[in-house]
Amino acid sequence: MRFSTALVLTATLFLTGGCQVTSQQQDDALYQDLGERQGIETIVEDLLYRIADDPRIAFQFRGIDVAHFHRQLSDQICDLSGGPCTYSGMDMTESHAKMGVTNTQFNALNEQLILAMEANAVSTSAQNRLLALLAPMHGDIVNTSGD
Repeated sequence: MRFSTALVLTATLFLTGGCQVTSQQQDDALYQDLGERQGIETIVEDLLYRIADDPRIAFQFRGIDVAHFHRQLSDQICDLSGGPCTYSGMDMTESHAKMGVTNTQFNALNEQLILAMEANAVSTSAQNRLLALLAPMHGDIVNTSGD
């Protein structure tokens, strides 16, 4: 009896990689639809170029460590979409507290994200699913009523 219990436990740990699997990780359809890690990194890279060319929001990103930002945003999208990543950056309230982000700027960034996803052949369905996961962050990111 002990042997079979140990065998089942060992098999379970082996199959799950020895780590706890969250329900979000169990449903990785969005992660797949975004092109997995490589696809997400490509979308984020495209997004960064678009941000740099958008006068509505480019100034908010001056002086950032682009490689660090790329890695953190890729991790965050990977994590949110059910991928095997763990976002370990600051929470949205903390990271945007002193930026004075307006609704217009928030929407401009979303517009650029949509354009980056379209340019990388992400389906409208997948785009909408990702945007639905990002939308609740609005209150943590927008911290001024001015537009």
